[in-house]
Amino acid sequence: MNNISDFVKNQRKIHGLTQVELARKAGVGLRFIRELEQGKATLRMDKVNQVLQLFGKTLGPADWRPESEEQGKDGQKGEQG
Repeated sequence: MNNISDFVKNQRKIHGLTQVELARKAGVGLRFIRELEQGKATLRMDKVNQVLQLFGKTLGPADWRPESEEQGKDGQKGEQG
């Protein structure tokens, strides 16, 4: 699951916008919107922010832990050793 792509697609639908309308409002191309919603791994951050700002959001730093540490406390996943 790609959180940004899911967020943008859901917000677009909530606001009753087509991909074409969202692209126009954000000032980006239709191809960019399609790639964003499909979860393309490499996109320009400035353009992503143009889209997110329509919904009151922006990219920023977030906490991250390697997958091996995510469930280390409960014993299901964790460092092997």
